[in-house]
Amino acid sequence: MRKSIVAIVGRPNVGKSTLFNRICRKRSAIVDFEEGVTRDRKYEEAEWSGQNFVVVDTGGIIPKASNSIDKAVKFQAEVAIEEADFILFVVDTKTGTTAIDMEVAKILSPHRDKVLLVANKVDNEKDELEIYDFLQLGFGDPFPIAAIHGRNTGNFLDEVVKNIDTLSSKDIIEEDVIKVAIVGKPNVGKSSLVNRLSGTEGNIVTDIPGTTRDSIDMNLNYKNKKFTFIDTAGLRRKKRIKYGVEYFSTMRTIESINRADIVLLLLDANDDISTQDQRIASYAARNYKEIILIVNKWDLIKKDNSTIGKYIAKIKTELKFVEFAPVIFISALTGQRAHKIFELLLEVDEESKKRIPTSQLNKFLQKVTAKFPPAHSSGKHSMIYYCSQVKTQPPTFVFFCNNAKLITTHYRRYLNNQLRDEFKFSGTTIKTIFRSREKVV
Repeated sequence: MRKSIVAIVGRPNVGKSTLFNRICRKRSAIVDFEEGVTRDRKYEEAEWSGQNFVVVDTGGIIPKASNSIDKAVKFQAEVAIEEADFILFVVDTKTGTTAIDMEVAKILSPHRDKVLLVANKVDNEKDELEIYDFLQLGFGDPFPIAAIHGRNTGNFLDEVVKNIDTLSSKDIIEEDVIKVAIVGKPNVGKSSLVNRLSGTEGNIVTDIPGTTRDSIDMNLNYKNKKFTFIDTAGLRRKKRIKYGVEYFSTMRTIESINRADIVLLLLDANDDISTQDQRIASYAARNYKEIILIVNKWDLIKKDNSTIGKYIAKIKTELKFVEFAPVIFISALTGQRAHKIFELLLEVDEESKKRIPTSQLNKFLQKVTAKFPPAHSSGKHSMIYYCSQVKTQPPTFVFFCNNAKLITTHYRRYLNNQLRDEFKFSGTTIKTIFRSREKVV
């Protein structure tokens, strides 16, 4: 199920970035008393009461903007409004309703069913008497908070989660469909690959179009298995992303990874592996997605017997955190080896569903701990009693210990690597949890 998108909008200097930081529990957005500091969107994943969602911090809307920067801020905020599932319209209690607030209300009016009016800077009970001035905006009773101090933000987040819970319940979960996100830098050949897969290997069931900058979902059947391919706009380096639709496309790409079961990361055979490629792969791995690396435009490379070996060695060095991902060399343009992608997808899907019996896991645990026992710099005794696989997709293993805090990061990585050496899990991320007798760490 995809994560709901919550956009924070309003005129400049009402505390949008402070609220963004409060929701995300980190200082990510730049906060300054000078208005207009946030000129593009920032986005972060957030969680409250077990509900995960994405928060977007927009630049302040200036409805009748004249200079180019103000126009750009207004435009990219409007894009966020159109794309968001839920909108937080923030106003400043200390200032009261302004003409700009009224103009912003007009912009938001067509979306009133997904808007929560938030009265910020309500520092005490006396300030709460001032919030009713905002009733004239036409969005009902404003929700009073003080983002900078955290006053009433717990109740506020309960209200947000209640609203996005309702949105999520409307989503349809297709359990028998393999969702595949095709991601990579611009011009790496994502759309060409989608066209190749749909034209040669798959029988198109439905084709749901979008704009060229949006993700496009395409449903295919292959060997009686249903696939949904999510074709995304290319991720660009942030400094090259301009105000407007392109910035939002970056977040949509991240959302596509969140929605996917398997991520196809396209690399250009003619280019070096970039920092952006590393970031995409890292994000997918951190979110426990199955990953396949596809080296496209292989037909343009001059080859000898060592060419593939050298490229794989480079991948292992520069994308070492996804060493588990299978690599395939293709040409989306000519179709070279593209037909093998479906079989690879089926193999990785099966690997992600693999379940290891507890008896087999404990034989494995006995072997690897005898070879390299857990130890801690404090000298305290650490012991792992047994291991059990508790779920699949991703394969998740719980190690039961005398004290999980004594299991070092190095040793956790060792066990993760040993699991992969023993049981393969090609293309699949592995999640390990270390549990004390009573607590999970």
